[in-house]
Amino acid sequence: MTLTPAIFLICLTVGIAYLVYVKRRERKLIEQVTPITRGERSERKVILQLLKAGINPKAIFHDLYIQKPNGEYTQVDVAVATKAGIIVFEVKDYSGWIFGNEHQRYWTQILAYGREKHRFYNPVMQNAGHIQAIRQCLPQNPNIPIYSVIVFFGNSEFKDITCYADNTFIIYPRSIRRVVSEILIQPNAVFGNKYEIMDLFTKAVQNGNNPAIVASQINSAAYYGRNRPHSTYTTYFGSLFRFGGFLFRRKFR
Repeated sequence: MTLTPAIFLICLTVGIAYLVYVKRRERKLIEQVTPITRGERSERKVILQLLKAGINPKAIFHDLYIQKPNGEYTQVDVAVATKAGIIVFEVKDYSGWIFGNEHQRYWTQILAYGREKHRFYNPVMQNAGHIQAIRQCLPQNPNIPIYSVIVFFGNSEFKDITCYADNTFIIYPRSIRRVVSEILIQPNAVFGNKYEIMDLFTKAVQNGNNPAIVASQINSAAYYGRNRPHSTYTTYFGSLFRFGGFLFRRKFR
């Protein structure tokens, strides 16, 4: 059956209205946690998935600036306080093929079928540094489990990624809710002082409103990244691929 122009216009109008409704609803959900203009879009998508998974918005913290013992600040994309412990998200937005393992200081991004190669700091190590900074600020919760979740947005594909670190996940966005569900079925954490955690994360979010702190963190990140290898461009890349991307889940400890 062929749609008449009038029916087509009505269907199109209804479709657009529904999309607008969905976007407004999602925006209101996100704004329960963070301003819609704060951070990266991919980070806000993580927050949306957490909310849809049933996480209390008061337990989700976005764009945190944690002060380390040396006075410097480290920036955490998303942190969640749950009954099973703390979940720390590191959010990446890359296209192309991704190669790396937990012990390599730099991972590799391949574009244009091997003709373009870029290196970036190992996100497992990066998030481990965030977790270390968090632990150092929680003396009353020394044994609290902390889970590291690295999420790759964009049109990326895991080509050769290995990671055996405990409580560490390397995933695509579609697996966020599944990973959170797996974490939440773990035994309840033994907290020393829950208020210490909430106070740390609340202040860390507030630190992101301080231009001086944000600038300090950016300068520190630039300083430590000054010796990172430069991107290279080649005309050929050997067939090193072993398997495609999948959800990485490591044993809990």
